[in-house]
Amino acid sequence: MRFALFLFALLFTATPALAAKTILVMGDSLSAGYGIRPEQAWPSLLGARLAEKRLDYSVANLSISGETTAGGRSRLGQALITHKPAVVVIALGANDGLRGLPLTQMRDNLNAMVDASRAAGAKVVLAGMRLPPNYGPYASDFFGSFKSIAQSKKTPLIDFLLEPLGARQDLFQPDNLHPLAEAQPLILDHVWPALAPLLK
Repeated sequence: MRFALFLFALLFTATPALAAKTILVMGDSLSAGYGIRPEQAWPSLLGARLAEKRLDYSVANLSISGETTAGGRSRLGQALITHKPAVVVIALGANDGLRGLPLTQMRDNLNAMVDASRAAGAKVVLAGMRLPPNYGPYASDFFGSFKSIAQSKKTPLIDFLLEPLGARQDLFQPDNLHPLAEAQPLILDHVWPALAPLLK
């Protein structure tokens, strides 16, 4: 009897607990929480929402201020190996646009990131970005690139990550580029409808 109980206890303790699935966020300063505390950024708020809803997911936020799509593409392979994400949120491109980098390169990088994520077994959400109108035709081509990629890859698209903030300067830091902590829940609410259907 004691031996049987010992075997049962051994088998029970040897069974690893199922780890939470991971949502990997690959973004720039808009997702890294530039100018605010990291726990105030929308990916951290996403982690709290997942816990509140008792969804078995954790968030790995690998966003870096100043990151371009080329930088994200170069880091993604190791991130997929390390975190084995179930979902990848790609929120890159703003710095490509602000620097006027070739859009063909940006599209190539984003397409490669979508393909690599899917090859690793992850679902993908793509977040679109906008540029100020003074960038001229480049700005419209830039914005249209995200929709084009999402359509060709049949990937959920967040049309513009900062859409809910509109022109409200009171929600931005003095540089008029980076949202304040007060804006982060609005960004999360904007991301959630595209992300939530993938969390099964």
